[in-house]
Amino acid sequence: MSIWGKILGGAAGFAIGGPLGALLGALAGHAVDHLNDGLNGGCCGTPPAGEAANGSEPEPATQTIAFTIGVIALAAKMARADGVVKRVEVDTFKRLFRVPPEELDNVGRVFDLARRDTHGFEEYAQQIAELFEDRHAVLEELLDSLLMIAEADDELHETEVAYLRSVAAIFGFADAEFERILAGHHLAGDSDEADPYHVLGVTRAADDTAVKTAHRRLVREHHPDLLVAQGMPQEFIDLATQKIALINAAYDRIRKQREGAAVLS
Repeated sequence: MSIWGKILGGAAGFAIGGPLGALLGALAGHAVDHLNDGLNGGCCGTPPAGEAANGSEPEPATQTIAFTIGVIALAAKMARADGVVKRVEVDTFKRLFRVPPEELDNVGRVFDLARRDTHGFEEYAQQIAELFEDRHAVLEELLDSLLMIAEADDELHETEVAYLRSVAAIFGFADAEFERILAGHHLAGDSDEADPYHVLGVTRAADDTAVKTAHRRLVREHHPDLLVAQGMPQEFIDLATQKIALINAAYDRIRKQREGAAVLS
């Protein structure tokens, strides 16, 4: 089933609580209210953020939905920080997450609610960080999604980068890690071609072993098979596949550059 079928049809089976749960409730409407009544006996309210309705660890379906709603909410807050919502950014979201035409109004409603609500982006980011605290790669995929949306107009602006840097810090990424993630995207005023060393998170002084180790670690962390095993939908698998292609291309460029330098020396 598409992620949108799960969200809009109430197939998750429980609310996720917190600000993300409030947005999910606005999107699924009476379906989620009905599920909450059945799960909680109509007396216990919404479960705490990050918990399943039965108090156990959040199930994969919940985390999948949280990922998608999280991207909508954080993209909306990013648009608010940037001061404008561009059509091309909306179109990029629709392309990345394969939103069916009949559900565009629902997605737009959640986007507008998140943009106008009183919750700061920090609250959304903190809940997402707690939900995925043991899955660093998933948080990175979410950041990549936001970066793709931000650069949809062909460049990333300082306000967008500053906002995403703050989100990354809440997710637990060190500044150097954020710079590595950022390296695969197009900053305003920069060359279109990413620095392969930045993509792998190593310096030009790193020896061949260090470069190879960084490449293998990133491939292992972002391999699409990991997301498949976690039950993530195809939309997320596609993002991971793009990430792997970027990592492999960066490693190949470094290897070829060094092989060429060795021949010339």
